[in-house]
Formats: sequence, C-alpha cells, structure tokens
Amino acid sequence: MKIQHLQGLISAPFTPFDSNGKLDVSLIPPYYAFLKRNGVTGAFINGSTGEGVSITLAEKKAVAQAWADCSNHDDDFKVMVFLGGTCLDDCIDLAKHAYEIGLYAVSLTGAFYFKPANVDVLAETCIKVGESVPNMPFYYYHIPVLSGVNVAMYDLVRALDGKLPNFAGVKYTHEDFMDFQSCMSYENGKFDMLWGRDENMLSALVLGAKGAVGSTFNYAAPLYYDLIDAFNANDLVKARALQQKSIDMIRFLGKYGG
Repeated sequence: MKIQHLQGLISAPFTPFDSNGKLDVSLIPPYYAFLKRNGVTGAFINGSTGEGVSITLAEKKAVAQAWADCSNHDDDFKVMVFLGGTCLDDCIDLAKHAYEIGLYAVSLTGAFYFKPANVDVLAETCIKVGESVPNMPFYYYHIPVLSGVNVAMYDLVRALDGKLPNFAGVKYTHEDFMDFQSCMSYENGKFDMLWGRDENMLSALVLGAKGAVGSTFNYAAPLYYDLIDAFNANDLVKARALQQKSIDMIRFLGKYGG
C-alpha cells in the first residue's frame, strides 16, 4: 500500500449526545460542515475526545456510519476511526465495519488493562487487527498518559515495517520529541507521523510535522492555521505568540474539565 502523508488539521470530534445522554447523530452533518468551513482536513472519530472507550459497540458504529454518510463524497476530508484496544474481536469487528462503510483509515491503541509486555507483543496485536482490513491505512494511536502503554514508537515502527503492509503511521500524543523525530526520520520519512499535542504544535512543526490531530481544532482551527502560516513564513515571534495563545486557552479549558 502506498502511504499517504496527511497534511493540515484533523479534528478529534466530540460524540454528540442529547440532554438525556442518548446519542444524537443528527448533529454530525452540521458538525462536518462547520469543520470544513474552518479548513479542517479530516476527523479522528471515537477517540479520546469522542469518548470512544466509554460508548457501546452499537454507538461506535452509529457514529461511524453518520460520519461516512455526510463525508464519503469528499476526497479532501479523511475520516479515521479509533477502534479501542482491550477486546481485539470487537476492534476487528469495528475495523471491518469501517471498511464496509467506506471510511479512510482505522487506528488502534495498545490494550490498557492487560498491557502488552513489550514491543513485540504490541506489534503482534497491531498486525492481527491491521490484517483484518488489508486495504485500509492502519495507524497506531500513541497516548501513554491514558493507555499506560509506554513503548517507544521508534521500536514499534521498526517492528511493523515489512510485517504489516497497510501500516501507515502513528497518531503521536506524547511529549518524547526524541522518539518522534526518530520516527519522522525513519527510512527517509516513510511513515505518516501525525502530531497529537495541540499545545506543542510549534515544536512538532520544527521537527517536520505536516499533519496533526487535535481536540481544539474543533473550534480553534483558524488559530492553528495562523500559527502554521507564521512558522512557514519564518515569523517565529508571531508563531510563539500564537502557540502561547493556544496554551492559555487549553489551560483555561482545563479548569472546567478540558
């Protein structure tokens, strides 16, 4: 499989519920339209922001179907779905469903209760799930602060290279810039490394990141595009100021649960 390196801002959408806590997928089409107006290039659905680990299998499929229905016509908007990581059969079921409804990619994190003992076990898990949808890009979701799976992504990338043909890259939500740069540089940038820490985006841009997945892109995408433009224009004073604005916003949101 030819690996496409995604660019721009990919939103990590919220999963919409009504006031009674029931899933309300009717909000997803206008949500998609709003993201498009702000220049967002994709959606990483059912992830951490989308509370994917807290909703039922049926709800996950309903969310995925709603995003497929409103965005499958749009080749410039890539939807990838987070599968989970604890029950592999459920993950495979969700992956096959994502393929059947025409979504772009799937993503998996390591099991976060009975955690993989080492990189080889984690790689075996990725291969088992990834092989179930051989024609879809497969991304590993690295978020050790929540998963507790503390495996260096450079080791995982090397373990999967040549073993999982549809392995596309990593959604990297961590602060280990040495590891991130090593992944970026591996085999002349073979794999797609998507940055996942909005508050550190400027640092990732310095290391060559071209695509990012983030929760604050849901409502502040113009801020980050201004940051990217300032960085590309070598206006680091402006870029740092915009990154600080992002940090201040995120710190403020943290006071109310994030």
